[in-house]
Amino acid sequence: MNQTLKFTDIIAVGFTLFAFFLGAGNIIFPPLAGQLAGEHILPAMLGFLLTAVGLPLMTIVAIAVSGGSWEHLTRDLPKRISVVMAVLIFVIIGPAFAAPRTGLVAYEMGVKPFFAHPTQMYLTIFSIVFFAIAMFLSWSQGKLIDAIGKVLTPILVLGLLALGLAVFIDPQGEILAAHAQYITEPLTKGFLEGYNTMDTLGALMFGMLMVDTLRCRGITEPKATTKYLIRAALIAAGGLAFVYVSLFYLGATSSSVAAGADNGGTVLSLYVQSLFGPYGQLALSLIVLLACLTTSIGLISSCSDYFSTLTSISYKAWVVIVGVVCAVVANIGLAQLISLSVPVLYALYPVAIVLVVLTFIRKKLPNPQASYRVALLVSFIFSLLDAMKAAGVDVSAFKFIPLFDIGMGWALPSVIAIFLMFFVRGSAQEMQEAEQM
Repeated sequence: MNQTLKFTDIIAVGFTLFAFFLGAGNIIFPPLAGQLAGEHILPAMLGFLLTAVGLPLMTIVAIAVSGGSWEHLTRDLPKRISVVMAVLIFVIIGPAFAAPRTGLVAYEMGVKPFFAHPTQMYLTIFSIVFFAIAMFLSWSQGKLIDAIGKVLTPILVLGLLALGLAVFIDPQGEILAAHAQYITEPLTKGFLEGYNTMDTLGALMFGMLMVDTLRCRGITEPKATTKYLIRAALIAAGGLAFVYVSLFYLGATSSSVAAGADNGGTVLSLYVQSLFGPYGQLALSLIVLLACLTTSIGLISSCSDYFSTLTSISYKAWVVIVGVVCAVVANIGLAQLISLSVPVLYALYPVAIVLVVLTFIRKKLPNPQASYRVALLVSFIFSLLDAMKAAGVDVSAFKFIPLFDIGMGWALPSVIAIFLMFFVRGSAQEMQEAEQM
């Protein structure tokens, strides 16, 4: 069987992955972060790029080199733990948080500005229509590249390219002083802000979805799958980096046109209107609607694909279930949804990071099974403390933990746990089984 893709197909695969990533969080968080970072934009942006571009890229590569599935990625964990982790991640990036957020941001930035007195009914009607379209385009997995990579994403890329170039050519203000935590810890604050994109969690699932998509294109051999998945990841990472740098600079130069804005969506809307005049909102609406729609398609498809493997319910039935739940959850409001998601992300993001790191060093570990279980358990325990702090729980008794005051109390314990596992050897039989996997 022919295990090659044409150049245009490779670009389409990369564009599809880029479109899956580029959604609500990618658009609304960088502008406000850039505005608050001000003169410290470079370290803040670097921190953000580490978690919002670097980690998702590493995650896709980890999926590729591990075998292309969640089962391969978590083969050293007990089966039940692996399934529970996958279900939690799919619920978070699917119907609980990320997918409904795409509909909410699409409404808040793409539709709501055109109405003088929008009511809750407007959001309800929009969410039904938005997720109905997403379900329709998610219906056939094999046609995802055609529907997204070759049609929707090129339009989205052109719009983002025009916006990005305009921001650098004609900035709407001067870069002012930094605010809040960006004054003293811009790199760390930017790193943590990147959690909100949920892209590392999304990459765990999008990578597997892309493997299935490549198989529908006739790419079935592991080496060919790995090669094209990594190429797609590099294309997506390049696109995301350009978008984030542009939006950070937009935010940093927005003080004169969006002073006092309390969210990135407002910053972006006011800036675009100042930059392009009365037609700016129309252009922004198109960009936001396409970005959010393509991401919602990827989230619904990946969730439905996984849940169909766990149950007797078909993929198409899960598309309907997930889509309907997303439409319902979207009606709770954007601010409420974001505030609810932050503690959850603080709890799970470190676990995903440690899982990816372990994947790259697995062959060096004397006892992979013990290493995975200990390191992931340690990261989860300490990330729970960070999550409790983010939720407003008094955990001051643990402030002696290094980096705990900046929301990264999990980092040093996880590094120590991984280091110590290099000195833990397994039985001869365990080592032989690990080498064969």
